[in-house]
Amino acid sequence: MYVALCALLPLVGGLASAFISFKNEKKRNAFIEALTVLTSVCVLLALVYGREDRVRLFSLNARFVCALGTDGMSRIYAGLAAFLWPLCTLYAFEYMKTETHTGQFYMFYTMAYGVTLLICASANLFTLYIFYECLTIITLPLVEHEQNKEAYRAGRAYLVYLIGGAFLGFAAMVIAGVQGGTEFVRGGSISADADAKLVRAAYIMAFIGFGAKAAVFPLSRWLPKASVAPTPVTALLHAAAVVNAGVFSVTRCGYYVFVAELLRGSWAQYTAMCLASATVVYGAVRAVRETQLKRRLAWSTVSNLGYMLFAASLLTSSGMHAALTHMLYHSLMKIVLFFCAGAIMCKTGKTDIHEMRGLSRRMPFTCAAFALAGLALTGLPPLVGFTSKYLIVTAALENAGAFETAGAVSLIISAILTAVYIFTFLVPAYFMPARSDEPGALKTDMGACMKTSILILSAAIICASLSGTALSAFIGGI
Repeated sequence: MYVALCALLPLVGGLASAFISFKNEKKRNAFIEALTVLTSVCVLLALVYGREDRVRLFSLNARFVCALGTDGMSRIYAGLAAFLWPLCTLYAFEYMKTETHTGQFYMFYTMAYGVTLLICASANLFTLYIFYECLTIITLPLVEHEQNKEAYRAGRAYLVYLIGGAFLGFAAMVIAGVQGGTEFVRGGSISADADAKLVRAAYIMAFIGFGAKAAVFPLSRWLPKASVAPTPVTALLHAAAVVNAGVFSVTRCGYYVFVAELLRGSWAQYTAMCLASATVVYGAVRAVRETQLKRRLAWSTVSNLGYMLFAASLLTSSGMHAALTHMLYHSLMKIVLFFCAGAIMCKTGKTDIHEMRGLSRRMPFTCAAFALAGLALTGLPPLVGFTSKYLIVTAALENAGAFETAGAVSLIISAILTAVYIFTFLVPAYFMPARSDEPGALKTDMGACMKTSILILSAAIICASLSGTALSAFIGGI
């Protein structure tokens, strides 16, 4: 309830920013950052001191009620968004200096924060579906910000994949309502005497439909296409808002709407596992083959979303624990990688992996942050990537059938491929000389806004790595 009230700040403030006549860019930036920080402070206070009550807004009938409330799972997602959004906004101030239409950009960028919080605060599947669709619409102008042919093509793909997937989610929601309810209740709200065949069909519809935002195979291609957007947008798309909304929604359905006992060992669960495993390997293979840096990271995101979806498809408490842990850790790692990629593009104009020779001598801070996040993503112990991937593999092998084992193998294959596509950046950047036609001695590292954001996020990766046991226990308790 209180998290939903916090969402009014970025929704109203973001919209108001389009109509306020700021004297200069600095005053507008100060307004946007203050609004975002204030929202995050209110969210964190609400998560710590707020009660887990529910408020009914309106209803279509007894089965479809729009209601708001929070629980342990929503607290993880809301807390993650509250931590990341102010840092992304701060980074955007430097990155967007040379861009046009920045007033429109910051309006939608800020309002997307509010919609994300409303997804966190959804008390049932009907409410989640409403705000899930709102997030697609509110982020579309961000994807199309460049307003050129490539941006509009990416926007069309974004709409087709996500709205198309939402139709399956809508069908799953209707079936769930008919079969007993759409409320978020631990253990599931579907009635025990529901039609098992229909419930299983609805689950796979929900997995694919809501999983479209999480780039589940074969609905993965929209995510790399969306990398044409400015880096502050792609960082949020890949780390805080859209893709995590997909994982959040799929996990909500599997553990809070559908009853796990009706799904375990069924064709529906095995289909979900196969799709997630295919996403893991497909994304990693495409990342290795991709030479454009932001698209490589986008395909890496596809692969790691497959990790989360596979863990969620296990339909066990350890599977849910592993999925939420990797969602949290991956967000930290990937947002640093995208920020570094954006800084490289912004300061040097380089976009291709083959142009990164000797880059560490020109951008030492950027390359060091990229190395930290990249090594964590490969699963190097004791960094956070190792912890979450270990949890997923052990959760899969608890009751190791053929599909669980195949999923664990796909994760190991992906980990090897992750090392390939990370080290093919790091090795040339650190151990190869710059090209003879480049001013290799000239340092062009990022400015204060970018550096502050990346420094805080890198520190968060290190702190999470050092306190991995306590943080994992906290998530497991939720």
